[in-house]
Amino acid sequence: MAHKSYMKPAKHPKNKFGAVKQTYNGYSYDSQMEARYAAQLDWCIKAGEVEKWERQHKISIDVNGVHIANYFIDFKVYMADGSIEYHEVKGAETMLWRLKWKLSQALNPDWKFVLIK
Repeated sequence: MAHKSYMKPAKHPKNKFGAVKQTYNGYSYDSQMEARYAAQLDWCIKAGEVEKWERQHKISIDVNGVHIANYFIDFKVYMADGSIEYHEVKGAETMLWRLKWKLSQALNPDWKFVLIK
């Protein structure tokens, strides 16, 4: 867990689900839980479990050559063993999010998706 001085509430109002935007290491996150998870991933790098990670990775959802939507998953995580995982930190689940989550999994069956609640 990151030291509290690295995490500062962003100057944004709460969203409709009550999540408070949070800033960690100069980046704004949609919730405190997401910012804490970013800090946890940084600790995993120091522990040698994770090589690196990217935030808000775009996954294009295309069916039969037709672009349906984009899904921005919270974290693309490059593991120390060379594998890649896609992590979503989720509080409130919407129907649209569930649809994009399931489509992403169905269209990319070889990818490892991890849901953090």
